Amino acid sequence: MSESNNKVKKSGSRRALQALAWFGAAVLYYFLFSLLFDTPAEYDLRHSTDRLKEEYATLLEEYDSLSMVVDNIVERDRNIFAIMFDSEPYDFDSEYNKQRVELHESLLGKSNREMSSTLETSLEELERKMKSLEKSYSTLDEELQIVGSKRNNIPSIQPVTNHELTLLTAAYGTLMHPFYRTLQSHQGVDYAVPEGTRIFATADGTVKEVKGKNSTSGVTVVIDHRNGYTTSYSHLQSVKVKRGQRVQRGDIIALSGNSGLSLAPHLHYEVRYNGMRVDPIHYFFMELTPDEYQRIMRIAQSGMQSFD
Repeated sequence: MSESNNKVKKSGSRRALQALAWFGAAVLYYFLFSLLFDTPAEYDLRHSTDRLKEEYATLLEEYDSLSMVVDNIVERDRNIFAIMFDSEPYDFDSEYNKQRVELHESLLGKSNREMSSTLETSLEELERKMKSLEKSYSTLDEELQIVGSKRNNIPSIQPVTNHELTLLTAAYGTLMHPFYRTLQSHQGVDYAVPEGTRIFATADGTVKEVKGKNSTSGVTVVIDHRNGYTTSYSHLQSVKVKRGQRVQRGDIIALSGNSGLSLAPHLHYEVRYNGMRVDPIHYFFMELTPDEYQRIMRIAQSGMQSFD
């Protein structure tokens, strides 16, 4: 009887050990399986994140592309509308860059889903802006068609050859007067050019006035463009046109000099619209790209003293 009980005990112990071994093997198998393979729930979570990343990358690429297009349109819009609608000059740097930095910083703290939502909203806004700009250009084109040949009467080129944009030395605004050494309103732009440099009419028109040397502006030519615009070219050496003569954009009207109250040989150029002096730089749109326009603005603003 005792021997039979011992056999039963040994058999039970063996079964218990086998069950424990199988249980350990099952636990180990489950652990290894979980390391090597995802559960359906984990798989869905992992690949939903992948899909979000792919969607984010696609949206980001589309956003960058649209941003580039809008930036180019905005630059052209600023340049043209400053001329056609006499609007205030734009600030190309500070405010726009500040907004971009703030947007970038706000995106860094967002999740992928939040960034995707933000990008979708931004894309919708960009599309609305593009439609608005397209409408603006359509309106502008209609206006230009109405104006027709009168476009040639808008002073839209520089009065001297200035391909490198380095000749313009004094801008429109408040500058130091070279003789009085006080801040005074400088209502045109100065080109530092040697005496005898060719001066061009910046638009079609009629020579309204030719002034002699006996004035502070020296020898001066004034052209009436018959649309509210007049241009003047001062401190000349000699004049190639006479009063009442019709001229076309690009015609040589004079040679630069150092006449009148002048610090050094240069050309002082002014644009007036309905009797009010305006910044001539905004009227160089026919020969300047948006990048060149920004560059010449910075060059002009770096000068603190006029030549007259």
